[in-house]
Amino acid sequence: MKEIIEHSLQLGIEAKRQFAEQSSEALLALVDLLVATFTNGGKVLIFGNGGSAADAQHVAAEFVNRFLIDRPPLAAVALTTDTSVITSIGNDFSFDDIFAKQVTALGREGDVALGISTSGNSANVVLGIEAAVRQGMKTAVLTGEGGGRLADMADIVLAVPSRKTPVIQEVHLWIEHLICQLVDEVLFGAKVS
Repeated sequence: MKEIIEHSLQLGIEAKRQFAEQSSEALLALVDLLVATFTNGGKVLIFGNGGSAADAQHVAAEFVNRFLIDRPPLAAVALTTDTSVITSIGNDFSFDDIFAKQVTALGREGDVALGISTSGNSANVVLGIEAAVRQGMKTAVLTGEGGGRLADMADIVLAVPSRKTPVIQEVHLWIEHLICQLVDEVLFGAKVS
């Protein structure tokens, strides 16, 4: 059991270290994009499936409520929370359309679409990013190693260098928290350790 714990710890540490070495500039580009979006009155629409759906809700809550400091709310919407919208689209059309239809309804030029998919190939996330592009939105994705189909579609790609879903999800949460902290620091001068 202790070997499993140590192995899991090392996988997470190594994936974070490699991500920081390979993708810090992309991470900072997303922070800059979000800062500009919030400053100009735009919003971020966040979506994914399963654990990535939970991440979308988590990030939206951090922006709307607070991360580490008390500050004005920032406009973020998780497209994973309205069960009536999701199930009506899934029933009347297709589960693949659940994010694309919401992005089309709610997204505007000047907004950001943030798709989360460990494989980078989730059909509904791919279609959501495609809809965002049609809406004139900027796009960013959090994925796993290689980025899947999303890697060639988004303006900013944050790909965790791992093919193990639990490791990717663990690092995604770390990245999401970094994004929230850095946005707060740029917008509100929040020096938080």
